[in-house]
Amino acid sequence: MKKWMKTSMLLMLAVILIVPLAACGKDEMQTVRIAEVTRSIFYAPQYVALEKGFFEEEGLKVELTTTAGGDKTMTALLSDSADIALVGSETSIYVSAQGSNDPVINFAQLTQTDGTFLVSRNKIDNFSWDMLEGKTFLGQRKGGMPQMAGEFVLKKHGIDPHQDLDLIQNIDYANIAPAFASGTGEFVQLFEPTASVFEKEGKGYIVASFGTESGHIPYTTFMTKQSYIDENKETVEKFTRAIYKAQQWVEQHSSKETAEAIQGYFDNTELEIIEMVVDRYKSQGSFATDPILDTEEWDNLQNIMEEAGELPKRLEHGTLVNTEIAEGVMK
Repeated sequence: MKKWMKTSMLLMLAVILIVPLAACGKDEMQTVRIAEVTRSIFYAPQYVALEKGFFEEEGLKVELTTTAGGDKTMTALLSDSADIALVGSETSIYVSAQGSNDPVINFAQLTQTDGTFLVSRNKIDNFSWDMLEGKTFLGQRKGGMPQMAGEFVLKKHGIDPHQDLDLIQNIDYANIAPAFASGTGEFVQLFEPTASVFEKEGKGYIVASFGTESGHIPYTTFMTKQSYIDENKETVEKFTRAIYKAQQWVEQHSSKETAEAIQGYFDNTELEIIEMVVDRYKSQGSFATDPILDTEEWDNLQNIMEEAGELPKRLEHGTLVNTEIAEGVMK
């Protein structure tokens, strides 16, 4: 009897010890909070990383929050409400211009072209950019990357956006598409999937891509404060490795497979439209196939900002860009 009691007590003690150890194993997952500037099919590789478990494979638990606008996204990062921000690289330059003692560092690029398209109210079989002259054009918010890239492309084709056409830039981002649908403007600069939805519904027709025309730029990157990298270098490396896996997965799989993988993040968008958008972005090289933000892309970004009169100060590539992490995980 005593022997049985002793054995039972030992078994109970073992269970008591095992349960906390199992809990500790779960707690070893490192939580990373991401603030994304918007929810967009443009960011397909990020959702693939989440859906395919690439972050979990690296021991990371990702909490994703959508913050409406670059200013709110950077506020979340700078106030420590987020660990990593997914937003345009120009925001890191704006923060630097304000004299931050803890610079925001771009460490992994997600998209490498502009993501907007020129949509015409009427169908045009043989489009040329001079068709915009004298027309009313609904552009994007002043100071944002879409607007700067848009104006850069117009000037590239010999069009002064402030002289040669009627440029409207005082409409909030969320109201640009509804304004065009209600009859304002003859041309509009739109993101996907709105551009494809408009085309499907006969409300407008995609005639050109600002992404193709403006070249490679660090349009959307993952960035964080230098202090976070210093204190969590291994976590940032694991995060970047997961993103790289997702970038390669998107590159190696069909647009349909990618659309199916990320469909859960776009409940109100038909699978057919998601696939169409993924294919359009993929075919024009918008999705970066690796996380490295190179010098040429950084310089092109600043050229576009300078042309728009929005560049506070020209910065060397290495000042706000860290490529060592991306290069390391790719080896």
